[in-house]
Amino acid sequence: MALASGLPMPRVYVMPGQQINAFASGRDPQHAVLAFTEGAINKLNKQELEGVVAHEMAHINNYDIRFITLTAVLVGMVAIISEIFLRSLFFSSLSGGGNNRDGRAQLVFIVIGIALAILAPIVVYLVQMAISRKREYTADATAVKFIRSPTGLVGALRKIGNDHSHFKKHEVSKAIAPLFISNPFKANFKGLTSTHPPLEKRIEVLEKM
Repeated sequence: MALASGLPMPRVYVMPGQQINAFASGRDPQHAVLAFTEGAINKLNKQELEGVVAHEMAHINNYDIRFITLTAVLVGMVAIISEIFLRSLFFSSLSGGGNNRDGRAQLVFIVIGIALAILAPIVVYLVQMAISRKREYTADATAVKFIRSPTGLVGALRKIGNDHSHFKKHEVSKAIAPLFISNPFKANFKGLTSTHPPLEKRIEVLEKM
């Protein structure tokens, strides 16, 4: 797959766990790492495992790990800025004097500040999740380009959907959930806060290629 994609051979690891899953990491193709669960190696056939490898190599090729890291930093920065803005309004209201009109104006700004402090990180987080789902579709398409067929990846995604194994909460951090080929906590989770698009939708798109 490294030859097919034109990428350097990444370091490869096996992680404990019977869930069918895998992830890629590394800031660039020269420092890439692939990890596959024991479940992926034991439950997937050669063609399906090839599809998973291609998907993870696609993430490396598309610099998705770096992109996901940058969006995570952006979410943190927005949260910090919102907190600073809220605290500055609070302390200014404590130190400020003036008439009742000024007091009412400060109260309005405090209410607006609280709303922004709460909503801004949420909105940015939802945008981050939407980007993460979009990158999964792109990685699927790139994987098909590498192996010239969607069959293996489709078979792997079907097995992931039917697999009831799961990670325990202390085994995998939620912060790295977007790096996996499917959500390691609930493979078929749907919604605006999902790190991955629905498996059935990914399969539907792949079958049209």
